[in-house]
Amino acid sequence: MALQGPIPVTFDMVFPHGCYVVGEVEQVKDFDASTNGRFVQARDKQTRELVWQVAVMDADPTLKPAQKTVAVKILAPVQPVPPAPMAGLPFTPVEFDGVSVTPYVNANGRLAYSIRVREMRAPRSGAVKHAAANGKEGAAA
Repeated sequence: MALQGPIPVTFDMVFPHGCYVVGEVEQVKDFDASTNGRFVQARDKQTRELVWQVAVMDADPTLKPAQKTVAVKILAPVQPVPPAPMAGLPFTPVEFDGVSVTPYVNANGRLAYSIRVREMRAPRSGAVKHAAANGKEGAAA
């Protein structure tokens, strides 16, 4: 089969309603390399980049509460910094670039997805997104 490893997707495919940071950016532990009190941070198997993790809440209104929060793994040489909070919002909106998903069967025997990204950033406004999709990068919001 030609399709192997992480499957490249767009942010809008994974989070069509957007998402919000609801946790801190943390190091992901390499359980095989870590021993008795010695923490070793995980590295991506393909790129060898350090792996970080942040909890986000999916803004899809049709999701059940237990399905709303997911972990997103970020591949980066240094700890990524979430976008600045927006006034009047309880959570910080965020978007990701370089998104891929890896399907797997979870402990309950159900299909699940590991989400990996290359970059975390503040969302673009709707007008800028629309203009960029039409090849008019740099249009005002």
